[in-house]
Amino acid sequence: MAEKIDLNPLQRVSQKALPDMRPGDPRALEVEPDQLLVAAEPDVSSAVLFAATGEQHASPTGLIACPQPCSVRYSTAYSSYRPQLTKYAASWEFAGDNFSVIMEYEFENHILSTLGYDMTWR
Repeated sequence: MAEKIDLNPLQRVSQKALPDMRPGDPRALEVEPDQLLVAAEPDVSSAVLFAATGEQHASPTGLIACPQPCSVRYSTAYSSYRPQLTKYAASWEFAGDNFSVIMEYEFENHILSTLGYDMTWR
């Protein structure tokens, strides 16, 4: 169980907000994801990313498009909660230790959602 959790990392980056740190929640130990689908999605191309954002990235970009209601347009991964689904940029699958960090963050999101936390800025 995490000793503390940050509920607004995206808001801190995009809006320079103060951290919303919460203590670990012992209920998290009781959450067992059921029927959680995890799937790779092809990276968005450099050309598409540049046309949409003006940012230049080498291929593979390591990013996929995030459907609404995501608070960002592109990310390394995203989760939806009904149905339970996590998608990630395919290029991360064999990128060493970074892949496990990305999946840990997304699985934390599923647990937090199950416990009723506001996921707006996660």
